[in-house]
Amino acid sequence: MSTTMRIHGRVAPGFEGVRDAFARSLDTPERSGAACAVVVAGETVVDLWGGTADPSTGAPWQAGTTTLVFSVTKGVVATLVNLLAERGELDPDMPVAHYWPEFGAAGKGRITVRTLLAHRAGLPVLDRQLPVAELLAGAAAAELAGQAPLWRPEDGHGYHALTWGWLVGELLRRVTGSSTGELVTRYLAEPLGLNLRLGVPAPEGADIAQLIDDVPRPDELRLLTEPAARAVAERLLAARSDPDSLLSRALTTNGVLPTPHAATWNAPEVVAAEIPAANLVSDARSLARLYGACVAPSGPLLTVTTTTGATQVISDGPDRVTLRSTRFGLGYQLANDAVPMLGPGSFGHPGAGGSTAFADPRHATGFAFVTNQLRMSLLGDPRAAGVLDALRSALVAADTAPAR
Repeated sequence: MSTTMRIHGRVAPGFEGVRDAFARSLDTPERSGAACAVVVAGETVVDLWGGTADPSTGAPWQAGTTTLVFSVTKGVVATLVNLLAERGELDPDMPVAHYWPEFGAAGKGRITVRTLLAHRAGLPVLDRQLPVAELLAGAAAAELAGQAPLWRPEDGHGYHALTWGWLVGELLRRVTGSSTGELVTRYLAEPLGLNLRLGVPAPEGADIAQLIDDVPRPDELRLLTEPAARAVAERLLAARSDPDSLLSRALTTNGVLPTPHAATWNAPEVVAAEIPAANLVSDARSLARLYGACVAPSGPLLTVTTTTGATQVISDGPDRVTLRSTRFGLGYQLANDAVPMLGPGSFGHPGAGGSTAFADPRHATGFAFVTNQLRMSLLGDPRAAGVLDALRSALVAADTAPAR
C-alpha cells in the first residue's frame, strides 16, 4: 500500500501540498498515527488522519480518534483564562493571592496572574516528592502555595512544565468555583461543539489513541555542526540525563510523572485526573477549530483587543528550565526561532512528544497536528514542521490574509 493510500480525509484546492507533507510525517504508520487540521477564516481547509491508533491491536486512526496532547493543554487553558479575563471575571494584573490567599506565603504576595501565566513565578518544581495518587488528586497546588520561589519574577522565566497547570487550575477554581475540566467543557467545548476533555474516566476513553514511546535514532549531536547549537544541545542532553537537574525535576515531577512517557500517560488513572498543564484529550479537528475561532474575521471567540493583549511578550530569551530560548505571552507560547509556528504573530502551545496547535491572526488560521508517536529530539520534531512549511507555502500562494 502506498503512503498516500494510508491518508484519509480531505483538503481544499490549493492545500494538496499539506496532504503530501502530512503523509510524509507518518514514517511508521504501522505503529503510530496522527491527524492534522487547518481552519482558515472559519472554513476547514485541511482535515486529515492516518496510521495506527493502537499498535497492540492494529486499530486504525479514525476520523474521531482523540489523543492525549501533553502541553497543547496549556494553550487551551490559556484561551479559557483570556476568555474569563475578557468577561471581567479575572484580572491578569491582580496578585494571585487576591484570589487565592494561601498563595501569598513565602514571599509570593506580589506575584501577579500575568507573572504566573508567563512562567515567571519561580515554581517549576515541587520541593518534595508527592505520591502519584496525591498528585492526581490535585495536592500539588497546596504544596506550591506554601513554597518559596526559586527566583524573583524580575530575574527571568523558566518553563513550569507541570506545575503551571496545578497553579492555574487552583487559581481558576478560586475565581469560579469550578474545576478546569468543567470550565473547558462549559466555555469552550460545548459552545463550539468541540471534543476537548480534561479528565476522561476509563469508560469514556474508547476513542483515545494509545501513546507509544520514542523510536531510538542515531546520535543527533553528530548532525549539529554549528557550535552554538551544539553547545545548547549538549547542555540539554546533560540536563535530561541528570535526575537532579531543574529540567528533569520539572518534566518528571521529581521522578513521579515522567514526561513524555507512554506507560505513565496511558494509565487510566492519569487520563482520568485533571492535570491542566498536560493531559487534555482532543483531536486535531477540534483544536484547529478552537484556534480558528480565536482569530475568525467575524464573530471571534476572543476579541482583537484580547488576543493582542494576550500575545504581548512577557517572557523572552534564555529559559532557566529548558536551557533554550522561549517566549510567552498571557499563558500562550509565542513563535520564536525554536517554535516557528506560521509567523511572528502566531500563538498557541506545542506539546511534549510532537503534538502542537496554534492560531495565526494574519491568516485568520487555526492549526493542529496531533500524534501518538512520542518524540524527544534535540533537533526539533520534523513532522509538524514539514506540514507547517507546506501550509505556509499554500497560504502564500493563495494570498490568504483576511482583515479582522
